[in-house]
Amino acid sequence: MTISTADLYDDNRDVQVAAPGLRHFGGRRSFGGEVSTVHVHEDNVLMRERLATPGDGRVLVVDGGGSTWCALLGDRMAQRAIDHGWAGVILNACVRDSRELRDMDIGVMARGTSPRKSRKNGVGAVDVPVTVVGCLIEPGHYLYADDDGIIVADHDLLT
Repeated sequence: MTISTADLYDDNRDVQVAAPGLRHFGGRRSFGGEVSTVHVHEDNVLMRERLATPGDGRVLVVDGGGSTWCALLGDRMAQRAIDHGWAGVILNACVRDSRELRDMDIGVMARGTSPRKSRKNGVGAVDVPVTVVGCLIEPGHYLYADDDGIIVADHDLLT
């Protein structure tokens, strides 16, 4: 599926448009789907657990508070997401294993990279409203991303 956020925006002016600031790291540069959310800080346990559930083409939006102290996602967690059918992961945080991520069939956008692993305390919340790149994103919203940016809608724009 090829997504054009510019075309989707032109046809749906009531969508939220994310502020610039996240970079593509995954092999899919165009992706979208229904949103599931995780709110964490420098701890990826809840994210790892969520990505082990059926993704059904959804996008996991992770509000990591914009922290650049550590990475919340690497190649093994991205493979877990692929294996469970997730379309992509949006992180208000960092990734690692960036060379490997760019060859993987999943959309990944994040603030940047860090070689440091995250904490493993299981602290945070799942399927709660989060604010990422200026958008209030709730579970059940739809997110679409490509090289032009990210848009968020309260309904599926592709049906």
